[in-house]
Amino acid sequence: MTTGLIPGGQPPDPRPTGGLPPQTRHEPEPAPDGPGAPHDESRSRSSVITARAAASFDPVGRSVASARSFVRDTLQGWGYADIVDDAVVLTSELVTNAVVHAGTAADVLCLRADDGVRIEVSDRYPEREVPLQNAAVTMSGPDREGGRGLQLCAALATRWGVEYTPTHKNVWFQLALPERPVGTRTAGPSLPADLLPLADGRVRVAVIQIDRTGAINAWNEDAEELFGYQADLVTGKPLTDLAAWPHTPGTGTGIAEALQLSRWEGSYGIRDASGRVVPVYASHLRVRDTAGEPSTVCLLVRDHERAVLQTPLRHVSPDAPPAAEGQSADPFEIFIGSPAPDDLDGLLQRTVERARDMLDGDSAFLLLATDDETELEVRASTGLPSARQRFARVPVEAGPGRYGSARMPAVHDDLAAVPGAVPLLNGTGMRSVVTVPLKVEGRLTGSLGVAAEAPGRYSNEEALRLQFAADRIALAVESARLGELERLRRGSLSFLVEASDLLAGTLDRDQTLALMAQMTVPTLATWCAVYTIADQSSEPDLSYVLHEDEELIDGIKSLLSKIPPPDPVPTPGARVWSAPAEAAHQAALRSSMRSLGLGEPATVSSGIGPTLATAAAVGGETVVLPLVARNRVIGMLTLGKPTDEHFRQEILELAEDLSRRAALALDNARLYSERTAISQSLQRSLLPPEYPQIDGVEVEVIYRAAGEGNEVGGDFYDVFPIRDGVYGFAIGDVCGTGPNAAAVTGLARHALRLLAREGLSGPAVLERLNSAILDEGDRSRFLTLLYGELRTQEDGSAELKVVCAGHPLPLRLRPDGTVEAAAEPQPLLGVLEDLELYEETVTLDPGDVLLCVTDGVTERREGTRMLGDDGLADVLTTCTGLTAGAVAARIMRAVERFASDAPSDDMAILAMRVPGLQNA
Repeated sequence: MTTGLIPGGQPPDPRPTGGLPPQTRHEPEPAPDGPGAPHDESRSRSSVITARAAASFDPVGRSVASARSFVRDTLQGWGYADIVDDAVVLTSELVTNAVVHAGTAADVLCLRADDGVRIEVSDRYPEREVPLQNAAVTMSGPDREGGRGLQLCAALATRWGVEYTPTHKNVWFQLALPERPVGTRTAGPSLPADLLPLADGRVRVAVIQIDRTGAINAWNEDAEELFGYQADLVTGKPLTDLAAWPHTPGTGTGIAEALQLSRWEGSYGIRDASGRVVPVYASHLRVRDTAGEPSTVCLLVRDHERAVLQTPLRHVSPDAPPAAEGQSADPFEIFIGSPAPDDLDGLLQRTVERARDMLDGDSAFLLLATDDETELEVRASTGLPSARQRFARVPVEAGPGRYGSARMPAVHDDLAAVPGAVPLLNGTGMRSVVTVPLKVEGRLTGSLGVAAEAPGRYSNEEALRLQFAADRIALAVESARLGELERLRRGSLSFLVEASDLLAGTLDRDQTLALMAQMTVPTLATWCAVYTIADQSSEPDLSYVLHEDEELIDGIKSLLSKIPPPDPVPTPGARVWSAPAEAAHQAALRSSMRSLGLGEPATVSSGIGPTLATAAAVGGETVVLPLVARNRVIGMLTLGKPTDEHFRQEILELAEDLSRRAALALDNARLYSERTAISQSLQRSLLPPEYPQIDGVEVEVIYRAAGEGNEVGGDFYDVFPIRDGVYGFAIGDVCGTGPNAAAVTGLARHALRLLAREGLSGPAVLERLNSAILDEGDRSRFLTLLYGELRTQEDGSAELKVVCAGHPLPLRLRPDGTVEAAAEPQPLLGVLEDLELYEETVTLDPGDVLLCVTDGVTERREGTRMLGDDGLADVLTTCTGLTAGAVAARIMRAVERFASDAPSDDMAILAMRVPGLQNA
């Protein structure tokens, strides 16, 4: 948004120039001088423009609220509070047309003249509704979405019009200033003496000045008397440390934000020196101090003396019919006609407060209907325990007869005679109540009620007054509710998208459970518990518990573990589960009885001993949502609120959507875990058991399978006894990876053991293995294999007979550091049917090392570089004097350091060493 303010002078015309001359659309012409007269360009420009303010707003929904604030602040700064309400309403409608319906940016221009204020709203969509010359103009109906802004212009503005250019459409309206006697700013209606507010002794007005950081820098004597603090004790402290702001969820403005507004009025509390909260009515005015720094002056009185500070209500329109003789205008009706606040909660709270004051009640409440009109949800109240009542739901049809329904006005002289007639007031001490419905186009949208502690306070006359007010506020409430619902749905979509991304990012069951709970607490609920069901014959298991206060998690887990879990009902939607609240209530009663030394009541079950804090944490509404995946209930998601709190319907619908996504993610994690366990079990069966201890020879093996979760790949190794004093060893590499390669691995390892123990020579063993691989047909894979038989000698050396069938050659390291190949290459297995293989004899003298590796070691790459046979030999030359285990570890470390990326191929290292004489 861009703004500009030019005080004084004649501003330039903000409308585009050039091209076709602007076209102007007018309402059907009334009397020339009456409201809604056709726009006369020369006449409107003849007035002296004394100030101009302009702003541009992007084509997004939040721009409408920004435009309202811009116009409100501008006119209040000019001292035109009398016309602010009308100007804001008209600007809101016109900017909505521009940024929402037309989808273009909106330019707002405010012009101050000696005879009033002109406001222009331009958009960049001129092709809409360009009027034909002399064509009749038809106004749209009040129930249609389009054209409502022009209807309001015709109803509220002194003059208005629509101008078109090739690039812009400009709607303007002009508001005349009310005539006032000299020296008069505004004036309220005259009231009889008995209707004047009663002051408590001397009326004290606390004057508190707040600097730009929110800290107090002035505190007058009346503030000291009202709140008990000396000025030196509070100077420099933030006002937020003393203010008891009504922290109602969904309220858009807090105390810190209110101090930043150009002007603000309302009720809150100040904690006095004794710790009590003093209800106050405050008027904030944003000013600049002598140094030019922003500052806020706060005037505060006791809440019941609000008439001292409260801004006078708007005057009734001159065109309104006069009130009956002896009957004054109803101030509540005038208030209802004023624009609604930007947020729904603020509008509802103001409504119940004014309703209570209008009927001189002790409490008031407002409920909004659900979409199906079967239940009403408490959204605002005053004089009632709001924390307990907020979002509580009551049925629309509360009892027999027309007075038991929220669809009709009802007056109850004494609730004690008809208990349960108004469920919301049960146990509140209220005796008489009047309730009226809020309806829009014949549809029930809510209910407004005022109650008193004394019986017989209300009659049909009060019901008619309240119904008239409800009829005037119903449309504004429904509009604000739909706006809030749209914001909630947009936020819900963002929440679900983020939740889906997080849940899809893991296949770990425990992490999925933790994510489910962390996404619901505290966004959707105060605490959460997840039950899982292993199979249809299993009982639900309490798998995860989370509370926004970590100190309460163990207590809640203990409480839930002592009560039966909820039934795994597959029916979609949230259902109330009363067991935790009942158990918490009994536990609290048990603790209280014990603290009083009165013993435990017989009705209280033993064994449940959470603290009172735990009992309070789960004492509110608890709902259970089934976790259904693939037509099976795999668990339950339990959400809870603290004592006397309820879930709102939109939150339950969002939780239901989340539960469906979480159930699928949890089931995917379960399937992945099961398949991983099966895969790992099968892979472990392909690994050889621990290799034998060979007297006089050190043997070490290091094996790394590529791929997450793999324990066996295409590479394999084995060391096994054949007969007394003779041991077989093998290291091989099957072409490819995955289950097919692992199958050939198992075939090769088991065939080698079986054939070698039959007494066959090395070449014969490999030839028969080659035939077995070829017999696999399409499933066969070629195989490189180094196979050998080892015999220890009496002189301390070891004799090896090896066959290298297409495998990387084994390397022998001598004590002097020389490295040489210990075999010759021969054909690999699984390709040719007739193989002619031969064995070679290698003698390992004391101190010699034989190193056997797979190609995953020699083909380790970093870009275009490869370790290769020469690189492996260079590393091996540095291993003289090391044990077989140290040699294998150094080779693996060198391979891992050669490249930064994770290995893409399986690797196996087999090192055998004959100890030297000094180590024997």
